[in-house]
Amino acid sequence: MYLKKLTLRGFKSFASATTLRFEPGITCVVGPNGSGKSNVVDALAWVMGEHSAKSLRGGKMEDVIFAGTASRPPLGRAEVTLTIDNSDGALPIDYTEVTISRLMFRSGQSEYAINGDPCRLLDIQELLSDTGIGREMHVIVGQGQLDQVLHAGPEERRAFIEEAAGVLKHRKRKEKALRKLDAMQANLNRLQDLITELRRQLKPLGRQAEIARKAAVIQADLRDARLRLLADDVVTLREELRREEADEAAVRARRAEVEAQLAESQRVEAELEAAASEAEPRLKAAQESYYRLSAIKERLRSVESLAAERQRHAAEAAQVQRWGRDPEELEREAAEARAQEEALAQELEEANARLAAAVDYRAEAENALAAEERRLAAAARAAAERREALAALRGQVESARSRARAADEEIGRLSRALEEARRRAEQARAELEAQALAEPEVDERLLAELAAAEEEVELARAAVEEARAAAAQAEAEVDRVKAGLAAPQEALAAAKAAVAAAVAADQESQRKVAALQARREALELSLNQPTDGAATLLGAGLPGVLGPVAGLLTVAPGAEAAIAAVLAVDGVAVASLHAAVAAMEHLRESGGGGSALLIAGDATEAGHPGEPPVAGAEWAADLVTAPEPLRPAVAALLSDVVVVPDLVTARKVVEANPRLRAVTRAGEVLGAYAAQGGPGGRTSVLQMRRALDEAAAGLAAAQAEAERNAWALAEALAVEEECRNAVAEAEERVAEAQRAAAAAQSGVDAAQQGLNAAQAALDRLRSRQREADQAAADAARRLAGLEAAANAAADEVARLEQAVRGAEQAREEALAAVVELEERLAEEEYAAELTEEVTTETRDELAATCESARQAELEARLAVRTVEERLQGIAGRADALLRAAERERMERARLAAERARRRRQAETAAAVVRGAQTALQAVERSLALAAEEREAAERAREHIETELKTVRGRVRELGAELDALVNRAHGSEVARTERRLRLEQLEKRAMEEFSLDVESLIAEYGPHVPVPGDPPVPYVREEQEKRAATAERRLAQLGKVNPLALEEYAALEERHAFLTSQLEDLKKSRRDLMLVVKEVDERVEQMFASAFHDVAREFAQIFQRVFPGGEGRLILTDPDDMLHTGVEVEARPPGKKIKRLSLLSGGERALTAVAFLIAIFKARPSPFYVMDEVEAALDDTNTQRLLTLFEELRKTSQLIIITHQKRTMEIADALYGVTMRGGVSQVVSQRLRE
Repeated sequence: MYLKKLTLRGFKSFASATTLRFEPGITCVVGPNGSGKSNVVDALAWVMGEHSAKSLRGGKMEDVIFAGTASRPPLGRAEVTLTIDNSDGALPIDYTEVTISRLMFRSGQSEYAINGDPCRLLDIQELLSDTGIGREMHVIVGQGQLDQVLHAGPEERRAFIEEAAGVLKHRKRKEKALRKLDAMQANLNRLQDLITELRRQLKPLGRQAEIARKAAVIQADLRDARLRLLADDVVTLREELRREEADEAAVRARRAEVEAQLAESQRVEAELEAAASEAEPRLKAAQESYYRLSAIKERLRSVESLAAERQRHAAEAAQVQRWGRDPEELEREAAEARAQEEALAQELEEANARLAAAVDYRAEAENALAAEERRLAAAARAAAERREALAALRGQVESARSRARAADEEIGRLSRALEEARRRAEQARAELEAQALAEPEVDERLLAELAAAEEEVELARAAVEEARAAAAQAEAEVDRVKAGLAAPQEALAAAKAAVAAAVAADQESQRKVAALQARREALELSLNQPTDGAATLLGAGLPGVLGPVAGLLTVAPGAEAAIAAVLAVDGVAVASLHAAVAAMEHLRESGGGGSALLIAGDATEAGHPGEPPVAGAEWAADLVTAPEPLRPAVAALLSDVVVVPDLVTARKVVEANPRLRAVTRAGEVLGAYAAQGGPGGRTSVLQMRRALDEAAAGLAAAQAEAERNAWALAEALAVEEECRNAVAEAEERVAEAQRAAAAAQSGVDAAQQGLNAAQAALDRLRSRQREADQAAADAARRLAGLEAAANAAADEVARLEQAVRGAEQAREEALAAVVELEERLAEEEYAAELTEEVTTETRDELAATCESARQAELEARLAVRTVEERLQGIAGRADALLRAAERERMERARLAAERARRRRQAETAAAVVRGAQTALQAVERSLALAAEEREAAERAREHIETELKTVRGRVRELGAELDALVNRAHGSEVARTERRLRLEQLEKRAMEEFSLDVESLIAEYGPHVPVPGDPPVPYVREEQEKRAATAERRLAQLGKVNPLALEEYAALEERHAFLTSQLEDLKKSRRDLMLVVKEVDERVEQMFASAFHDVAREFAQIFQRVFPGGEGRLILTDPDDMLHTGVEVEARPPGKKIKRLSLLSGGERALTAVAFLIAIFKARPSPFYVMDEVEAALDDTNTQRLLTLFEELRKTSQLIIITHQKRTMEIADALYGVTMRGGVSQVVSQRLRE
């Protein structure tokens, strides 16, 4: 098994898909710091199940996803795929190649797969844990692993050895068993609490059952007293009803007499009301005449006063005069206003003329000012252009002078550099000639020693191969013996599984037996506790008592509820009528309650009634089997009973034959005149007996099964013991083979030491050869460098000479340009001095003239505006005055006409006043006659009303008496109805509560029936009320009665037995788990002891190799406790007396940690190892020793090494280079060996 291929997509710095193909030998991954080499190690750990972000050099697990660069965005997921070659079958999976992939999204979700099938992280860890690859990844030695080993405590060092030895999975098993033990202890505590609680509940429940039996006796006495009181109430109500019916006849006779007198009075009342109705129109007409005349009188008086008022008002209005302005005066004012308006219009025309002249003057002044400003602007622009031209010429002159000075400075600098270059060229030629004469020669003696050392190494390697062949043969023998051990172990595992199955089956059967026994005992207890009366009879030992009915009858399965509904199965069977009478007398005398009796007889058995009347029905007698003495009684009682499946069939049976009773299998009884049914009925004795029979049959079967399981358990235990003996013998053979293999391995180690010594000598010679080669190479490099320096110096001299010539030419050109530009500058400055300067005096004078013209224009405009406002104020005043004069003349004419109309109205009003006075006198005479007529009509109406009032009083008295009689009759009817309802309620109560009709109630419990006693006493209501109150008080003293106490007691007993068996099962399981923990501890102790001895032996040998002459060993902190002891490291380098690891130097500590890890690797090899720069802290000598150990590990395991060392690269079979481009890691590969 070895790692074959690793593919990274988006993992840390590997943004693109990158594939690394590994070889079975050594694969080195190299590259500069920060290129992403260690990310390859992190990817291997991550894909093989690493779940700690800190171990992956991150803060959280999402940090493994490519985070992006300046030119590349971040990715949303990371995926690593690892392909493992499984051709040797090291992995427990049926594939020659196993591909493990792990995918993580930035949201935190992860996906795992094995060969493309989704799986869990635990599946990957379990797959790799059996191949020597620990769950904590001890095969991956990262950059912090050495530091972890150096600072580890004794227990942590023990963890390294345990992981390599495969102990962790056994510890996980132990931890799982301990967790189960903790959970089981909680279950045990809970179960014990439940059992204690059940035991606490059983005692009060037993007391409740006893109270229920006493309550039944008291309830029977209470029932008798209540029935007698109920019968007395019924009889009393019936007598009261008969008395009330006799009183009702007298009330009816008096009611008929009162109704006749009331009719006569109502007739007289009607006649008087008719006379009053005839007198009413006469009175109404007289009153209306009087009222109309009064109204006319009032209207005439109103007309008279209104006409007099209008006459006075019209006379006053005719005398009114109106005074206003004279129209002629208004016309004179209008003429004056028109003259003023014409004068203002003339003045406005003159002001407009002055304004036009001012505007023209202002425009001429502004035009002159604008022309002067344009002239000044043109002159200013010309002056500015001349100044700019002069400045540009001065700049050109200065620039030319600067170029000339720079050319002079450049010529001087180049001259100095030329002299320096010529000196360096001469010096380089001299050094080149001296170095060519001093080149070293080849050392022939060193080559001969090197060849001899290589030959010695080959001989030592051949000896090592022979020793390894012998060790391989011993290992093969060990494997063969181990293969022989597999069969006994498998047999032992099968035997253990059989024992576990047998134990489980035995426990299950024991639990079933206990549960069925408890159920049977509870049912027997319920059946053996009959009703109070039956218990009294069965316990009295009376002659002729055959036993309980339920125990003597056998009912077909499924018909128990139906037979219990029609037959008193809770009662007692007696042999004869004499025995029945004696039993009832005994019950009465003892007060032990009531009980049904089934009487045996000598009568011949009735014949079979024939077929049932309806299909699906069965005769009840056919479903019951009774002893010979009871058969006639059962047949007689069930002769008219048919068992049907449901109520629909029951109805059909009764309709077909009303003499029959139909009972359903659920216990519902239907007859032609009575029925019984509904939910809530208790379980019958027959049903309990059937349940008892079923429990007894199940108990017998469970006991037989328990015996079979016990026999199977004994056999399984015997087979397990035989398998254990076989496994012990096979393990002894394996131990012998392992000792032989250890001896062969010692031979291999001795041969390897010889090889190592020869290899060390060869390495020293090779080192000398490399030093000689390095010296020759250095000389060649120095010679080449001197030659290149000489050539470069000559080229530099030629280049500088060319540059000096170019600089001199540029200086001449710059000087010529300076002379020409200075001449042009002088000419321009002379022309500028001759030009006159521009002044602004003319512009200032024109500006003042323009401002005065604007002021004159403003004053002219103000004068025009003033005249216009005065003209607008006076315009229209003359027309308004003329219109006012015209309105005044029209108003004077209208007032004259109004005075004439008022005088005419006053004359008309005087005539109306005179006519109204004449009409008023005539109306007063007619009003007196109408008043006399009204008084006569009122006197006639008062006489009729007096007689009518008397008649109405008589009618009211008779109506009140009739109402009283009607109310009395209605009250009596309501009372009788209430009594009837009360009687019906009592009858309904008797039927519902006591299942008795009224006639049976009166006949059996009426007041005429003596109260049973010794001797019987007559019925007295007060005594029966006291009897009922006494029974109720006794029942109340018993407290709350639980009628289901017996059934609950039996169920509780059954649950108690079941929980007790469960408690025993849990205790047994706890013992089994403790046994598993003990076996795991023994296995861990054995594996750790073996692994520690092997690692200690390897460490001592490897330490002597890496520290020749030194001594190192591993010791246990507590050898007596192999389960928890830690591991200490003692290291004494050569020439030192210290042994503590903390007192060593940094390099010695690092090399000791490497030796410890290599010892673990050699003692418990794994298919591959990954090492990340483990030799970084070592010098050349120790690095060479470490590489020798890597060579040894390569023969048994695959190595993947992250390194910067050239020597490490030289021993590699394949080489991968990692580079970083733009923040993304890329790889290149090279196979070094075939």
